Amino acid sequence: MTTTVPGTTGPESPEALRTRVADLLAASRARSTALTEAVDEADLVAQHSPLMSPLVWDLAHIGSQEELWLVRDVGGREPLRPEIDGLYDAFQHSRSSRVALPLLSPAEARAYVAQVRDKALDALGRSPLRGRRLEEHGFAFGMIVQHEQQHDETMLATHQLRAGAPVLHAPPPPPGAPLPVTEVLVPGGPFEMGTSVEPWALDNERPAHTVDVPAFVIDTAPVTNAAYAAFVDAGGYDDPRWWSGAGWRHRVDAGLVAPQFWERDGSGTWYRRRFGVLTPLVDDEPVVHVCFHEAQAYATWAGRRLPTEAEWEKAARYDPATGRSRRYPWGDDEPTPEHANLGQRHLQPAPVGAYPKGASPLGVHQLVGDVWEWLDTGFHPYPGYETFPYPEYSEVFFGGDYRMLRGGSFGTDPSALRATFRNWDHPIRRQIFAGFRCARDADARDTDSRDSDSRDA
Repeated sequence: MTTTVPGTTGPESPEALRTRVADLLAASRARSTALTEAVDEADLVAQHSPLMSPLVWDLAHIGSQEELWLVRDVGGREPLRPEIDGLYDAFQHSRSSRVALPLLSPAEARAYVAQVRDKALDALGRSPLRGRRLEEHGFAFGMIVQHEQQHDETMLATHQLRAGAPVLHAPPPPPGAPLPVTEVLVPGGPFEMGTSVEPWALDNERPAHTVDVPAFVIDTAPVTNAAYAAFVDAGGYDDPRWWSGAGWRHRVDAGLVAPQFWERDGSGTWYRRRFGVLTPLVDDEPVVHVCFHEAQAYATWAGRRLPTEAEWEKAARYDPATGRSRRYPWGDDEPTPEHANLGQRHLQPAPVGAYPKGASPLGVHQLVGDVWEWLDTGFHPYPGYETFPYPEYSEVFFGGDYRMLRGGSFGTDPSALRATFRNWDHPIRRQIFAGFRCARDADARDTDSRDSDSRDA
Protein backbone atom coordinates (compact mmCIF):
# COMPACT_ATOMS: atom_id res chain seq x y z
CA MET A 1 0.00 0.00 0.00
CA THR A 2 1.25 3.48 -0.86
CA THR A 3 -0.20 6.92 -0.32
CA THR A 4 0.49 10.23 -1.99
CA VAL A 5 2.76 12.56 -0.07
CA PRO A 6 0.95 15.88 0.49
CA GLY A 7 2.36 18.48 -1.87
CA THR A 8 3.81 15.92 -4.30
CA THR A 9 2.64 13.41 -6.84
CA GLY A 10 4.96 10.71 -5.55
CA PRO A 11 4.02 7.65 -3.51
CA GLU A 12 4.66 7.31 0.22
CA SER A 13 5.23 3.86 1.64
CA PRO A 14 3.70 2.81 4.97
CA GLU A 15 7.16 2.95 6.52
CA ALA A 16 7.73 6.50 5.31
CA LEU A 17 4.27 7.53 6.52
CA ARG A 18 4.98 6.04 9.96
CA THR A 19 8.24 7.94 10.14
CA ARG A 20 6.59 11.20 9.12
CA VAL A 21 3.78 10.73 11.65
CA ALA A 22 6.25 9.90 14.44
CA ASP A 23 8.26 13.02 13.62
CA LEU A 24 5.15 15.21 13.69
CA LEU A 25 3.98 13.69 16.98
CA ALA A 26 7.42 14.37 18.45
CA ALA A 27 7.40 17.97 17.20
CA SER A 28 3.98 18.72 18.66
CA ARG A 29 4.99 17.22 22.00
CA ALA A 30 8.22 19.22 22.04
CA ARG A 31 6.19 22.40 21.61
CA SER A 32 3.71 21.41 24.35
CA THR A 33 6.63 20.68 26.65
CA ALA A 34 8.30 24.01 25.94
CA LEU A 35 5.10 25.94 26.60
CA THR A 36 4.42 24.17 29.90
CA GLU A 37 7.98 24.02 31.19
CA ALA A 38 8.51 27.74 30.60
CA VAL A 39 6.53 28.56 33.76
CA ASP A 40 6.42 27.26 37.32
CA GLU A 41 3.78 25.04 38.87
CA ALA A 42 1.76 27.95 40.21
CA ASP A 43 1.43 29.37 36.70
CA LEU A 44 0.48 25.98 35.28
CA VAL A 45 -2.48 25.51 37.62
CA ALA A 46 -3.60 29.17 37.61
CA GLN A 47 -6.35 30.57 35.43
CA HIS A 48 -4.81 33.54 33.65
CA SER A 49 -8.13 34.55 32.08
CA PRO A 50 -11.70 33.23 32.37
CA LEU A 51 -11.52 32.83 28.59
CA MET A 52 -8.75 30.25 28.89
CA SER A 53 -8.15 26.94 30.65
CA PRO A 54 -5.29 26.47 33.10
CA LEU A 55 -2.25 25.35 31.12
CA VAL A 56 -2.19 22.06 33.02
CA TRP A 57 -5.74 21.31 31.81
CA ASP A 58 -4.68 21.78 28.18
CA LEU A 59 -1.73 19.45 28.68
CA ALA A 60 -3.78 16.60 30.15
CA HIS A 61 -6.59 17.18 27.64
CA ILE A 62 -4.05 16.66 24.85
CA GLY A 63 -3.21 13.29 26.40
CA SER A 64 -6.86 12.40 26.94
CA GLN A 65 -7.74 12.91 23.27
CA GLU A 66 -4.67 11.00 22.17
CA GLU A 67 -5.62 8.10 24.44
CA LEU A 68 -9.21 8.08 23.20
CA TRP A 69 -8.38 7.92 19.49
CA LEU A 70 -4.93 6.34 19.20
CA VAL A 71 -4.69 4.08 22.25
CA ARG A 72 -8.28 2.92 22.74
CA ASP A 73 -9.68 3.10 19.20
CA VAL A 74 -6.77 2.49 16.80
CA GLY A 75 -4.69 0.53 19.32
CA GLY A 76 -7.59 -1.42 20.85
CA ARG A 77 -6.10 -1.02 24.36
CA GLU A 78 -7.92 -0.80 27.66
CA PRO A 79 -8.35 2.73 29.09
CA LEU A 80 -5.40 4.04 31.11
CA ARG A 81 -7.26 6.54 33.27
CA PRO A 82 -11.01 6.18 32.59
CA GLU A 83 -11.82 8.06 35.79
CA ILE A 84 -10.49 11.33 34.34
CA ASP A 85 -12.35 11.22 31.02
CA GLY A 86 -15.01 13.65 32.22
CA LEU A 87 -12.50 16.13 33.63
CA TYR A 88 -10.95 16.65 30.22
CA ASP A 89 -14.12 16.61 28.12
CA ALA A 90 -14.32 20.15 26.77
CA PHE A 91 -18.10 19.93 26.46
CA GLN A 92 -18.72 19.04 30.09
CA HIS A 93 -16.91 21.99 31.65
CA SER A 94 -16.58 25.61 30.54
CA ARG A 95 -13.11 27.10 30.42
CA SER A 96 -13.87 29.41 33.32
CA SER A 97 -14.88 26.48 35.57
CA ARG A 98 -11.96 24.14 34.86
CA VAL A 99 -9.65 25.69 37.45
CA ALA A 100 -11.98 24.40 40.20
CA LEU A 101 -11.92 20.77 38.97
CA PRO A 102 -9.81 18.07 40.67
CA LEU A 103 -7.29 18.12 37.83
CA LEU A 104 -4.12 16.11 37.55
CA SER A 105 -1.17 17.91 39.05
CA PRO A 106 1.56 19.07 36.66
CA ALA A 107 3.70 16.03 37.56
CA GLU A 108 0.74 13.67 37.11
CA ALA A 109 -0.24 15.29 33.80
CA ARG A 110 3.29 14.95 32.43
CA ALA A 111 3.48 11.30 33.47
CA TYR A 112 0.06 10.62 31.94
CA VAL A 113 0.80 12.17 28.54
CA ALA A 114 4.14 10.33 28.40
CA GLN A 115 2.45 7.00 29.12
CA VAL A 116 -0.20 7.70 26.48
CA ARG A 117 2.45 8.60 23.93
CA ASP A 118 4.30 5.32 24.44
CA LYS A 119 1.14 3.36 23.71
CA ALA A 120 0.19 5.63 20.80
CA LEU A 121 3.54 4.97 19.14
CA ASP A 122 2.96 1.26 19.63
CA ALA A 123 -0.39 1.68 17.89
CA LEU A 124 1.35 3.54 15.05
CA GLY A 125 3.72 0.62 14.57
CA ARG A 126 0.86 -1.88 14.46
CA SER A 127 -1.66 0.05 12.35
CA PRO A 128 -1.85 -0.92 8.66
CA LEU A 129 -2.60 2.77 7.94
CA ARG A 130 -5.30 1.65 5.53
CA GLY A 131 -8.69 -0.02 5.45
CA ARG A 132 -10.76 1.66 8.17
CA ARG A 133 -11.49 5.26 7.31
CA LEU A 134 -10.05 6.37 10.64
CA GLU A 135 -6.72 4.72 9.81
CA GLU A 136 -6.60 5.32 6.04
CA HIS A 137 -3.54 7.46 5.22
CA GLY A 138 -2.91 7.70 8.98
CA PHE A 139 -5.90 10.02 9.43
CA ALA A 140 -6.35 9.40 13.18
CA PHE A 141 -2.69 10.19 13.78
CA GLY A 142 -2.88 13.34 11.67
CA MET A 143 -5.99 14.40 13.54
CA ILE A 144 -4.16 14.06 16.87
CA VAL A 145 -1.10 15.94 15.56
CA GLN A 146 -3.39 18.79 14.52
CA HIS A 147 -5.31 18.66 17.80
CA GLU A 148 -2.15 19.01 19.87
CA GLN A 149 -0.85 21.85 17.72
CA GLN A 150 -4.19 23.64 17.99
CA HIS A 151 -3.98 23.43 21.78
CA ASP A 152 -0.39 24.59 21.62
CA GLU A 153 -1.60 27.75 19.89
CA THR A 154 -4.29 28.07 22.57
CA MET A 155 -1.60 27.75 25.25
CA LEU A 156 0.44 30.40 23.43
CA ALA A 157 -2.58 32.71 23.67
CA THR A 158 -2.74 31.93 27.40
CA HIS A 159 0.90 32.99 27.69
CA GLN A 160 -0.02 36.30 26.03
CA LEU A 161 -2.69 36.83 28.72
CA ARG A 162 -0.40 35.81 31.54
CA ALA A 163 0.98 38.52 33.86
CA GLY A 164 4.57 38.48 35.05
CA ALA A 165 8.07 38.45 33.67
CA PRO A 166 8.59 37.31 30.06
CA VAL A 167 9.31 33.59 29.70
CA LEU A 168 9.02 33.08 25.93
CA HIS A 169 11.63 34.34 23.49
CA ALA A 170 12.13 34.14 19.73
CA PRO A 171 14.05 36.03 17.04
CA PRO A 172 12.29 38.82 15.16
CA PRO A 173 10.65 38.05 11.81
CA PRO A 174 12.28 39.08 8.54
CA PRO A 175 11.94 42.72 7.46
CA GLY A 176 9.11 43.86 5.26
CA ALA A 177 9.24 45.46 1.84
CA PRO A 178 6.93 47.86 -0.04
CA LEU A 179 4.35 46.12 -2.21
CA PRO A 180 3.78 47.40 -5.75
CA VAL A 181 0.00 47.79 -5.29
CA THR A 182 -2.33 47.94 -2.31
CA GLU A 183 -5.16 45.87 -3.80
CA VAL A 184 -5.77 43.40 -6.60
CA LEU A 185 -8.75 42.33 -8.66
CA VAL A 186 -9.86 38.72 -8.31
CA PRO A 187 -11.77 37.85 -11.51
CA GLY A 188 -15.30 36.59 -11.26
CA GLY A 189 -16.27 33.03 -12.03
CA PRO A 190 -16.28 29.55 -10.50
CA PHE A 191 -13.51 27.92 -8.51
CA GLU A 192 -13.15 24.74 -6.45
CA MET A 193 -13.58 25.43 -2.73
CA GLY A 194 -12.74 22.89 -0.04
CA THR A 195 -11.08 19.53 -0.65
CA SER A 196 -11.91 15.90 -1.24
CA VAL A 197 -8.31 14.72 -1.64
CA GLU A 198 -6.29 16.18 1.26
CA PRO A 199 -5.61 13.09 3.43
CA TRP A 200 -5.73 14.87 6.80
CA ALA A 201 -8.36 17.49 6.00
CA LEU A 202 -11.01 17.68 8.70
CA ASP A 203 -14.70 17.13 8.06
CA ASN A 204 -15.71 20.81 7.74
CA GLU A 205 -13.18 21.29 4.90
CA ARG A 206 -14.94 18.61 2.84
CA PRO A 207 -16.08 17.98 0.19
CA ALA A 208 -14.64 19.98 -2.69
CA HIS A 209 -17.39 21.88 -4.45
CA THR A 210 -17.71 24.58 -7.08
CA VAL A 211 -18.53 28.12 -5.97
CA ASP A 212 -19.19 30.96 -8.38
CA VAL A 213 -17.72 34.14 -6.93
CA PRO A 214 -18.39 37.53 -8.56
CA ALA A 215 -15.35 39.70 -9.27
CA PHE A 216 -14.05 41.53 -6.23
CA VAL A 217 -11.03 43.53 -5.11
CA ILE A 218 -8.98 42.48 -2.08
CA ASP A 219 -6.11 44.10 -0.18
CA THR A 220 -2.69 42.73 -1.04
CA ALA A 221 -1.79 42.64 2.67
CA PRO A 222 -3.50 42.59 6.06
CA VAL A 223 -4.44 45.92 7.65
CA THR A 224 -1.41 47.29 9.50
CA ASN A 225 -0.98 48.84 12.92
CA ALA A 226 -0.44 52.26 11.37
CA ALA A 227 -3.63 52.04 9.32
CA TYR A 228 -5.63 50.85 12.31
CA ALA A 229 -4.13 53.54 14.58
CA ALA A 230 -5.43 56.13 12.11
CA PHE A 231 -8.94 54.75 12.67
CA VAL A 232 -8.50 54.92 16.44
CA ASP A 233 -7.04 58.42 16.34
CA ALA A 234 -9.84 59.61 14.06
CA GLY A 235 -12.35 58.74 16.78
CA GLY A 236 -13.45 55.47 15.23
CA TYR A 237 -14.30 53.99 18.62
CA ASP A 238 -16.52 56.97 19.47
CA ASP A 239 -18.68 57.05 16.36
CA PRO A 240 -21.50 54.48 16.06
CA ARG A 241 -21.78 55.17 12.31
CA TRP A 242 -18.96 52.73 11.63
CA TRP A 243 -20.24 49.91 13.81
CA SER A 244 -23.01 47.37 13.37
CA GLY A 245 -25.72 47.43 16.01
CA ALA A 246 -24.29 44.37 17.75
CA GLY A 247 -20.78 45.72 17.37
CA TRP A 248 -21.58 49.08 18.92
CA ARG A 249 -23.36 47.44 21.86
CA HIS A 250 -20.32 45.26 22.47
CA ARG A 251 -17.92 48.20 22.11
CA VAL A 252 -19.85 50.12 24.77
CA ASP A 253 -20.46 47.18 27.12
CA ALA A 254 -16.83 46.00 26.95
CA GLY A 255 -15.38 49.52 27.02
CA LEU A 256 -13.27 48.95 23.90
CA VAL A 257 -11.01 51.89 22.97
CA ALA A 258 -8.24 50.19 20.95
CA PRO A 259 -6.99 46.68 20.11
CA GLN A 260 -6.27 44.47 23.09
CA PHE A 261 -2.80 44.97 24.60
CA TRP A 262 -2.39 48.47 23.10
CA GLU A 263 -1.31 51.22 25.50
CA ARG A 264 -0.66 54.93 24.88
CA ASP A 265 1.84 57.02 26.81
CA GLY A 266 1.53 60.67 27.76
CA SER A 267 2.93 61.85 24.43
CA GLY A 268 0.32 59.95 22.45
CA THR A 269 2.70 57.21 21.28
CA TRP A 270 1.17 53.76 20.99
CA TYR A 271 2.82 50.73 22.58
CA ARG A 272 1.93 47.08 22.44
CA ARG A 273 2.38 44.49 25.20
CA ARG A 274 3.58 41.21 23.70
CA PHE A 275 4.26 38.18 25.94
CA GLY A 276 5.17 40.44 28.84
CA VAL A 277 7.29 42.92 26.87
CA LEU A 278 6.10 46.47 26.17
CA THR A 279 7.43 47.80 22.85
CA PRO A 280 6.51 50.65 20.50
CA LEU A 281 3.90 49.74 17.93
CA VAL A 282 5.45 48.56 14.66
CA ASP A 283 3.69 50.57 11.95
CA ASP A 284 3.92 48.08 9.07
CA GLU A 285 3.07 44.99 11.12
CA PRO A 286 -0.43 43.51 10.71
CA VAL A 287 -2.76 44.57 13.51
CA VAL A 288 -3.60 41.70 15.86
CA HIS A 289 -5.95 41.06 18.80
CA VAL A 290 -8.98 42.75 17.29
CA CYS A 291 -12.42 41.18 17.35
CA PHE A 292 -14.71 40.79 14.35
CA HIS A 293 -16.72 43.86 15.34
CA GLU A 294 -13.58 46.01 15.39
CA ALA A 295 -12.46 44.67 12.03
CA GLN A 296 -15.86 45.33 10.51
CA ALA A 297 -15.99 48.87 11.94
CA TYR A 298 -12.58 49.71 10.48
CA ALA A 299 -13.61 48.36 7.08
CA THR A 300 -16.77 50.47 7.09
CA TRP A 301 -14.82 53.57 8.14
CA ALA A 302 -12.38 52.95 5.30
CA GLY A 303 -15.20 52.61 2.77
CA ARG A 304 -14.57 48.90 2.40
CA ARG A 305 -15.89 45.62 3.80
CA LEU A 306 -14.53 42.33 5.07
CA PRO A 307 -14.13 39.50 2.55
CA THR A 308 -16.47 36.54 2.58
CA GLU A 309 -15.04 33.10 3.23
CA ALA A 310 -15.43 32.09 -0.44
CA GLU A 311 -13.66 35.28 -1.53
CA TRP A 312 -10.78 34.68 0.84
CA GLU A 313 -10.29 31.10 -0.30
CA LYS A 314 -10.47 32.05 -3.97
CA ALA A 315 -7.85 34.78 -3.40
CA ALA A 316 -5.68 32.24 -1.59
CA ARG A 317 -6.04 29.23 -3.90
CA TYR A 318 -7.23 30.17 -7.37
CA ASP A 319 -4.65 30.04 -10.15
CA PRO A 320 -6.00 32.00 -13.15
CA ALA A 321 -3.43 30.44 -15.48
CA THR A 322 -4.68 26.91 -14.91
CA GLY A 323 -8.10 27.43 -13.34
CA ARG A 324 -7.26 25.01 -10.53
CA SER A 325 -7.19 25.51 -6.79
CA ARG A 326 -3.81 25.16 -5.09
CA ARG A 327 -3.09 23.77 -1.61
CA TYR A 328 -1.47 27.08 -0.65
CA PRO A 329 -1.21 30.51 -2.28
CA TRP A 330 2.29 29.74 -3.62
CA GLY A 331 1.48 26.25 -4.89
CA ASP A 332 1.17 22.72 -3.57
CA ASP A 333 4.45 22.45 -1.66
CA GLU A 334 4.50 22.45 2.13
CA PRO A 335 5.24 25.82 3.79
CA THR A 336 8.84 26.77 4.44
CA PRO A 337 10.22 29.73 6.44
CA GLU A 338 10.46 31.61 3.13
CA HIS A 339 6.73 31.22 2.45
CA ALA A 340 5.02 32.24 5.67
CA ASN A 341 5.31 33.16 9.33
CA LEU A 342 4.12 29.95 11.01
CA GLY A 343 5.09 27.55 13.77
CA GLN A 344 5.93 30.02 16.55
CA ARG A 345 9.32 30.72 14.96
CA HIS A 346 8.63 34.36 15.81
CA LEU A 347 6.38 35.71 18.54
CA GLN A 348 4.77 38.39 16.39
CA PRO A 349 3.40 39.01 12.91
CA ALA A 350 5.95 39.90 10.25
CA PRO A 351 5.87 43.30 8.53
CA VAL A 352 3.99 43.61 5.27
CA GLY A 353 5.99 42.30 2.32
CA ALA A 354 8.21 39.99 4.38
CA TYR A 355 7.31 36.85 2.41
CA PRO A 356 7.28 37.56 -1.35
CA LYS A 357 7.66 33.83 -2.12
CA GLY A 358 4.37 33.18 -0.33
CA ALA A 359 2.27 35.42 -2.58
CA SER A 360 -0.63 34.08 -4.61
CA PRO A 361 -0.59 34.10 -8.43
CA LEU A 362 -2.70 37.28 -8.34
CA GLY A 363 -0.22 39.00 -6.04
CA VAL A 364 -1.97 38.73 -2.68
CA HIS A 365 0.54 38.51 0.18
CA GLN A 366 0.57 36.93 3.63
CA LEU A 367 -2.69 35.06 3.28
CA VAL A 368 -1.11 32.26 5.31
CA GLY A 369 0.52 32.90 8.69
CA ASP A 370 1.02 36.13 10.66
CA VAL A 371 -2.63 36.67 11.73
CA TRP A 372 -5.88 34.79 11.42
CA GLU A 373 -8.16 36.88 9.21
CA TRP A 374 -11.75 37.66 10.20
CA LEU A 375 -14.29 37.05 7.43
CA ASP A 376 -17.90 38.15 7.12
CA THR A 377 -19.33 34.64 6.88
CA GLY A 378 -20.95 32.40 9.49
CA PHE A 379 -19.92 28.80 10.15
CA HIS A 380 -21.96 26.41 8.04
CA PRO A 381 -21.30 23.00 6.46
CA TYR A 382 -20.38 22.67 2.82
CA PRO A 383 -22.86 20.98 0.46
CA GLY A 384 -22.43 17.24 0.92
CA TYR A 385 -20.84 17.60 4.37
CA GLU A 386 -20.50 14.39 6.39
CA THR A 387 -19.60 14.35 10.08
CA PHE A 388 -16.38 12.41 10.71
CA PRO A 389 -15.23 11.10 13.06
CA TYR A 390 -17.26 12.87 15.76
CA PRO A 391 -19.87 15.68 15.83
CA GLU A 392 -18.15 17.74 18.54
CA TYR A 393 -15.41 18.92 16.20
CA SER A 394 -17.61 20.77 13.70
CA GLU A 395 -21.27 19.82 13.62
CA VAL A 396 -22.27 21.16 17.03
CA PHE A 397 -20.88 24.61 16.14
CA PHE A 398 -22.74 25.15 12.86
CA GLY A 399 -24.99 28.19 13.01
CA GLY A 400 -24.97 30.57 15.93
CA ASP A 401 -23.12 33.87 15.89
CA TYR A 402 -19.72 32.50 14.85
CA ARG A 403 -17.61 34.25 12.24
CA MET A 404 -14.97 32.55 10.14
CA LEU A 405 -11.21 32.97 10.48
CA ARG A 406 -8.81 31.78 7.82
CA GLY A 407 -5.09 31.60 7.08
CA GLY A 408 -3.48 30.84 10.44
CA SER A 409 -1.20 33.00 12.56
CA PHE A 410 2.43 33.14 13.63
CA GLY A 411 1.38 30.69 16.35
CA THR A 412 -0.18 28.13 13.98
CA ASP A 413 1.92 25.12 13.08
CA PRO A 414 2.13 24.13 9.40
CA SER A 415 0.90 20.63 10.27
CA ALA A 416 -2.38 22.16 11.45
CA LEU A 417 -2.98 24.44 8.48
CA ARG A 418 -3.91 24.32 4.81
CA ALA A 419 -5.51 26.95 2.59
CA THR A 420 -8.72 24.94 3.02
CA PHE A 421 -8.50 24.91 6.84
CA ARG A 422 -11.48 26.56 8.55
CA ASN A 423 -11.40 28.25 11.94
CA TRP A 424 -14.24 30.07 13.67
CA ASP A 425 -14.98 31.99 16.86
CA HIS A 426 -17.46 34.35 18.47
CA PRO A 427 -17.28 37.86 16.98
CA ILE A 428 -16.33 39.38 20.35
CA ARG A 429 -13.14 37.35 20.83
CA ARG A 430 -9.85 39.26 20.91
CA GLN A 431 -7.43 36.98 22.76
CA ILE A 432 -6.81 34.97 19.59
CA PHE A 433 -4.08 36.05 17.16
CA ALA A 434 -6.54 37.59 14.72
CA GLY A 435 -6.38 40.52 12.32
CA PHE A 436 -8.01 41.13 8.94
CA ARG A 437 -7.76 42.57 5.46
CA CYS A 438 -10.38 44.49 3.52
CA ALA A 439 -12.19 43.90 0.25
CA ARG A 440 -14.72 45.65 -1.94
CA ASP A 441 -17.00 44.87 -4.84
CA ALA A 442 -15.37 45.26 -8.23
CA ASP A 443 -16.67 48.00 -10.49
CA ALA A 444 -16.22 48.90 -14.16
CA ARG A 445 -12.99 50.77 -13.48
CA ASP A 446 -11.39 47.64 -12.03
CA THR A 447 -12.39 45.38 -14.90
CA ASP A 448 -11.47 48.01 -17.51
CA SER A 449 -8.05 48.35 -15.90
CA ARG A 450 -7.56 44.59 -15.98
CA ASP A 451 -8.53 44.41 -19.64
CA SER A 452 -6.09 47.22 -20.41
CA ASP A 453 -3.29 45.44 -18.55
CA SER A 454 -4.00 42.27 -20.53
CA ARG A 455 -3.79 44.16 -23.84
CA ASP A 456 -0.56 45.86 -22.80
CA ALA A 457 0.96 42.49 -21.91
